[in-house]
Amino acid sequence: MHTPMFSLEVFPPKRTSPVGTIYDTLDGLNDMKPDFISVTYGTGKSADRTATARIAHTIRSEYGIDAVAHLTAQYLTARDADEALAMFDEAKVSGVLALRGDRNSEREPAGVFTHASDLVCYIRERRPNLKIYGACYPEKHPQAATLDEDVANLKAKVDAGASHLISQLFYDDDDFIAFLGKARAAGIDVPIEAGIMPVTNAKSVRRMTNMCSSRVPRKLERMLEKWGDDPRTLREAGIIYASEQISDLVAQGVDGVHLYTMNHPSVSRRIWQNVGNLFEKA
Repeated sequence: MHTPMFSLEVFPPKRTSPVGTIYDTLDGLNDMKPDFISVTYGTGKSADRTATARIAHTIRSEYGIDAVAHLTAQYLTARDADEALAMFDEAKVSGVLALRGDRNSEREPAGVFTHASDLVCYIRERRPNLKIYGACYPEKHPQAATLDEDVANLKAKVDAGASHLISQLFYDDDDFIAFLGKARAAGIDVPIEAGIMPVTNAKSVRRMTNMCSSRVPRKLERMLEKWGDDPRTLREAGIIYASEQISDLVAQGVDGVHLYTMNHPSVSRRIWQNVGNLFEKA
């Protein structure tokens, strides 16, 4: 019987927040027993590398959970990448999620790793035994002309060395399943986890779906229209929505689910209470 993976994402506290707040987040997520927790990364500054590595080390050493460190490509030099990989070695990460990263209008890209696949290839050469994760877009990358073009680019990323994929957010499971079919038809046979971001705030949903060019299905639109000005009720509805998404995905035999916690352990725990039994190991 197939047992899907279950993983989580956290991010380093804002620089204006006490670093210890990450413990509040991790304490709240610990008993969900994820297969791994991924730790996000900023735009490429040294402080970003240090924060990601420290939190990854904490997850591995103090909580006994595998940690995956994000690494974004656009603003990295080869020296920066080597420095980050050395930090991640010390943190004993179980893998690296190689991303292109968002564009920062105030900075010029380094011009070394133009695409995530370039960084994947570099990591594979420098760390041949390290597990490399990659991102994928069920509704296509915003800069891709078509989904087929994006899937072809994704195949190139996998061929370069990515051995596990995690999807960007989506709010209609049919979109993910259709993408999955195209990916498999293109010869992409690595595990592909479905990325689920719970709805907790109407503005953040609008912002994230706009940034990712992700569709807001009518079912979700009705929720935002009815409870957009009532955060507490919208949060409750969002927990139900995410739980139903996950249940449907597991029923369709997906490889796994990656929950974007947004450092809100209470929401993640409520979802886990609803769906945790679906991930019990046989």
